[in-house]
Amino acid sequence: MRNFLQENDFQKEEVVQIFANAFDLKNTRAQRPTKDLAGQSWGMLFYKQSTRTRVSFEVGIRELGGNPLILDQSSTQIGRGESIEDTAKVLSRFLDGLIIRTHGHELIEEFARHTSIPVVNALTDFLHPCQIYADCMTLLEKWSDGNTSLEGLKGKKLAFFGDTSCNMANSWILAGALFGLEISLCGPESFKPGKEIQQLLQDNNLSPTWNFTPDPDAGALGADAVYTDVWVSMGCEEESQGRLQAMQPYQVKDSTFESARQDCLFMHCMPAHPGEEVSQSVLDSQRAILFDQAENRLHMQKAILSALSPHNS
Repeated sequence: MRNFLQENDFQKEEVVQIFANAFDLKNTRAQRPTKDLAGQSWGMLFYKQSTRTRVSFEVGIRELGGNPLILDQSSTQIGRGESIEDTAKVLSRFLDGLIIRTHGHELIEEFARHTSIPVVNALTDFLHPCQIYADCMTLLEKWSDGNTSLEGLKGKKLAFFGDTSCNMANSWILAGALFGLEISLCGPESFKPGKEIQQLLQDNNLSPTWNFTPDPDAGALGADAVYTDVWVSMGCEEESQGRLQAMQPYQVKDSTFESARQDCLFMHCMPAHPGEEVSQSVLDSQRAILFDQAENRLHMQKAILSALSPHNS
């Protein structure tokens, strides 16, 4: 039984196959021949609201021949205090897999300890591995003419602007170490990457490929892609005023790309807030590929679920 809680939970050869399958699933979607989840029921447990995650997983499970079951914290006994251990053991008797979108990463790890079915991290406050895999797929499409080889990522520079301690920044730090990307993190000193992600690299013998700078021009210098995320994530609303003020110098705008490569791409995992982390003009520009990223969530997650399917493992 396998889980996908963080980007390095798959071996290198497995990642290569997952990416190849994701491209194949995208190219053959009109025929939809793959039924890797036929006869299976997969639960989707949400502690946080969702648009892209819910729709892409629900549609993906159905396209793979499975049955998605939507759950949320408030409508289950978890909301009334039932333990994670008991919930995980019960769900394991009903389901073939469990997809979780939650706050603390420790919660999804606890679910994984007590289930006997695959658990997929659909987002925690620490990591967002499904998004990162889909984003890397999108970059390969743009940089390598759809070549599935992960070699197409090596040596490229991605600049992340804003809250560089957030889950997306952490996931890019991890992806950089796994796939050979140079990750340039640019934001306020008070929002630098935390010790947890650095410890994760150390524990997994991964060499860091990231650097941090508070200087926006230096951060974007020579970048092949510029990435940003919301400044106020779910659960941080009480900090919104301070965050908005601290992050203002790191809004991605047209001038951000002056020191980047001429063909630099703009990425955002969405939802976007024009006028905060990114200007409307950048969102409307030809360099913006956020809708390609969103679409590729579907294809990549289908490939991940296929790899984790109890029938295929």
